[in-house]
Amino acid sequence: MTDEFKEQIVIVTGGSRGIGSAVVRRFAALGAKVFFTYRQHEEAATALAASCGAEKIQCPQSDGAAIDDAVARVAQQAGRIDVLVNNAGITSDQFLMFMTADDWQRVLDTNLTGAFRWAKAVTRPMLMARRGAVINVSSISGLVGVAGQTNYSASKGGLIAFSRSLAAELAPKNVRVNCVVPGFIETDMTAKMPRDIKRANIDRTPLKRLGKPDEIAAVITFLASADASFIVGQTIVVDGGLTAAAS
Repeated sequence: MTDEFKEQIVIVTGGSRGIGSAVVRRFAALGAKVFFTYRQHEEAATALAASCGAEKIQCPQSDGAAIDDAVARVAQQAGRIDVLVNNAGITSDQFLMFMTADDWQRVLDTNLTGAFRWAKAVTRPMLMARRGAVINVSSISGLVGVAGQTNYSASKGGLIAFSRSLAAELAPKNVRVNCVVPGFIETDMTAKMPRDIKRANIDRTPLKRLGKPDEIAAVITFLASADASFIVGQTIVVDGGLTAAAS
């Protein structure tokens, strides 16, 4: 790999495991100074930071003041912020008739409102520098209906619409916003799926396999790079052909 992102400052939310961890490692390998957030999983965060030179920040998605403080500290320490990857997300699956208001609100607050908080916090330094990239990580659950995931699907569908509107706001100041939509990827989340459901999803995917976190990370780093300088407000689906076959 080259030093494509040498001296650039990258923040990745939810970076300790899964797709987030792959994104942190790839940006670091490309020369970036990476800061990543985590909520729990202290051991995984510590190991990741040690392995690639990234810096960990324990910061919940629900705490707007903590997010503002984290962004201010990164900007003060590093001098600027070049890239934000809004990756942090949770699930709390349940059929709607059994879903509690807390189940609904917690998922929306983490996945959608949390992304809003981070994007708002980095907007000022990016606009002042007249450059930057924001990549929001959605899910195919935001594009197609998934029974038992009304809260998760609503949060991820909202993130797609949020990305488009924010792109229109920030593009005139050379801050690019795009959205990546992963399909079924080999993560802790999919590992918890019942075997028959996982097999059914693989069978529905034209490539007949789950995606790998590194494959999503490659798309995210591309969208943050100079090679994607004219790509704004787009929703990039990376799902092995799953939604194409369903349409």
